[in-house]
Parts: sequence; C-alpha cells; structure tokens
Amino acid sequence: MDLLSIILWPLKWVVELILVGWHSLLSFAGMPPADGLTWVLSIVGLTIVIRAALIPLFVKQIKNQRRMMEVAPQLKKIQDKYRGKKDQFSREAMSRETMELYKKTGTNPLGSCLPLLIQMPIFFALFSVLNDSQNGKSGVGPLNEELSTEFGNSSLFDFAPLHMSFSSAMNAAGGPEVGVMIVAAIMVVLMTASQFITQLQIVSKNISDETKASPMFKQQRILLYILPFVFLFSGFAFPLGVMFYWLVSNIWTMVQQFIIIRQMPMPGTEAAKDREERLARKGKLKPADSAGDTLVVEEKRPAQRQQPMSKNRAKKVAPKPSTASKPANPAKSGNPARAAQAEPKSSASKPVGPADLGTGKSSPQSNGK
Repeated sequence: MDLLSIILWPLKWVVELILVGWHSLLSFAGMPPADGLTWVLSIVGLTIVIRAALIPLFVKQIKNQRRMMEVAPQLKKIQDKYRGKKDQFSREAMSRETMELYKKTGTNPLGSCLPLLIQMPIFFALFSVLNDSQNGKSGVGPLNEELSTEFGNSSLFDFAPLHMSFSSAMNAAGGPEVGVMIVAAIMVVLMTASQFITQLQIVSKNISDETKASPMFKQQRILLYILPFVFLFSGFAFPLGVMFYWLVSNIWTMVQQFIIIRQMPMPGTEAAKDREERLARKGKLKPADSAGDTLVVEEKRPAQRQQPMSKNRAKKVAPKPSTASKPANPAKSGNPARAAQAEPKSSASKPVGPADLGTGKSSPQSNGK
C-alpha cells in the first residue's frame, strides 16, 4: 500500500459507507440494484451529504471573502508603497506588513479555497473506489466484492459504463464507443459551464467598484477564464461516475452562491443595490439597509488636561467685570439736556382724541390758556 492509499483510506471508507447506504435505500424503494441509474442517484446522494456537511466551511469562506474585500484597499496601499522596489529589504518589509494586516483583520488568503481543498481528497477517494470497482476489487469498507463488481459493471442508459471516461471510450479495444464519448462530452461541457457561471456571478455582481480596481481582482478575473479550460481538458480523463459527482457539486455551489448573493450581498456592490431596489418596491427597506449596513464609528477625543495655576496668576487671568452692560443714568451724568430727553414724555404731548371731545373734557393746554 502506497502513501496515497494510506492517506485516502479513511476517506474511501466514508465514501463507501455513504454510497452503499444510498444504494440500499434506493434498492429498498424499488429501484433495480444493478441499474446504472440507481448507482448514479447514489452518487448524487453522496454529493448532497458531503456538500451539506461542508456548509459551515462555506459560511466561513463567505465571511473570509468579505474580510478580504474589506482589506483590499489597505493591501493596495502597501503594494503601492513598495511599488518598483525590488531589493530584498523592501520585499521582506512588504511581506511583513502584509502578514501583519492579515493577522490584524483575521483574514486568510487561502480561506476561500478551503472547501475546494477539502473536496479534492474526497474526489480522489471516489475516483479510487470507481477504479477498484472496474477491476472487481472489494472496497476498504462496506463496499464488498459483490457490490463492487455490480458498481463497476453498471451502465447509464445501458450503453455508458460509469467506470469509463472519454479517453478510455475513444481508445477501447473493440473500437471507439461513440455513445460513451457523447455522454462524457456533454458532462464535461456541463461541468465547465457550471464552474464558469458560479465564478462569473461572484465577479460580476458581488464585488465593489473599489475592489475591482485592486490587483487581486485582476488575478481573479484571469482565473475566471483559465480554470474552465483546465476542467475542459482534464475532464476527458475522469470516469462518468466521478463527473456526475463533480457536476452535482458544481450545481450545488452555483445555487448556494446565487442565494447568498441575492440575500446577503457585499455592501456597495451591484447585488446590494438590486436587493435594496427589491426591498424598496416591497416597502420593506429599513434605514439600516438603505445605509448599506455601514457603521460609522466616532473616535473619542481625549479631554484636554487643565494646567494648574497659582493664585496670583488666577487673579490676573480672571475677567474683570464690564461696565458696558450697565445702563447709564442720565440724571447723574450732569447733562441737563440729556436728562430732559431721558425724562418720560408728559401727558401734554398726548393728542386729543374724539372721546375727549365728546365728553367735554378740555386738554391741559386749553386750561392753561
């Protein structure tokens, strides 16, 4: 037993347990045990169980992606700071500041690849199980020799064995098996398309304009068009059973990503604007939603320390009472003219009204005459 087999042994045991469990359940439901469709649906059930178990890692991946988007502007500042500096000291300083930024914000550049990295060993374990079944070997767990032979000889549509790939069908001993090649080609195209659509909906709708200007986004944009070609050429070597697993896993990721982008988009992205418009049309837009879920934190300024002051200095600094606010008494100013103007007007200056004329009262001026 080589090193790879030792590493894959526990994963193969789990894969066989889930696969045989679904096969027994479908057989109990009335499906033919040796039929290829029964084993294909067992692979679909295996995929559902594995992807459901990876949901916590997917949530962690989404959170890590959001933190990476938030620190992208700060990361760009560090890169601009050392742009054009190729000496060893500058490179070490740039790496040190970058790692400090990751540590401070709690981000991990490899966190986005964690679900994919965990799925790869499971993928190889299923590939090994199919390869052993093709040769009639019993598995390491519940997949005994009888079930292994049945699994290896099962065919989809009665002409496409699950253990065959596009390349093996093309180089078959009895000549190329066109039916297997057509099914395998369709599977490869569907795998590649689902992978491309999943990445495209992230790049086109769930990334802010500020992040799109960062070098990290440019690299991700390049990978968007390179990875489909990698799956396109490598998929021709995968058995049909493995491609069914990969296709169902891609569809799961695509639907899961669509729900996340629609319900919990990144703030400031096109998906966030679409969500706000939907909520506004339904009248469910909250103030927190319209503000883009942005929190404004006000920094507390330290209070200025009061310097101690001596008594003599305090008397000098203390403001003197101002006399400008006191009203001047014209009577005490010694100016008769101003005093006369300041006196209230007498009733002599009061004009005679019609009521006085009617009552026969005379004005004071007429009494004086």
